[in-house]
Amino acid sequence: MEITLQYFNGCPNWLIAAERLALIAQERTDITVTHLLVETPEEAEATGFRGSPSILLDGADLFPDRTSSVGLSCRLYQTPDGIAGAPTLEQLRAAISTI
Repeated sequence: MEITLQYFNGCPNWLIAAERLALIAQERTDITVTHLLVETPEEAEATGFRGSPSILLDGADLFPDRTSSVGLSCRLYQTPDGIAGAPTLEQLRAAISTI
């Protein structure tokens, strides 16, 4: 399985997601994590980037939100503790295990 972490440098939340994905990748040898830096609005449009961090599994968004706009912005996630800048470790594990 290929996980792609899409991000842009203007949003610090991708670092939290990267740490959590690294933990999962250590637990599961069938997972490879790559990072994709999105630097321009044109790149955001071309990739369908819906905010940082976006987490794709084999090209499909693990947490699809068609209501969010494409562009260079920080993405928000609903977690058990409220709105956060990245999904929890448990949410990531659960989303990955359903695929």
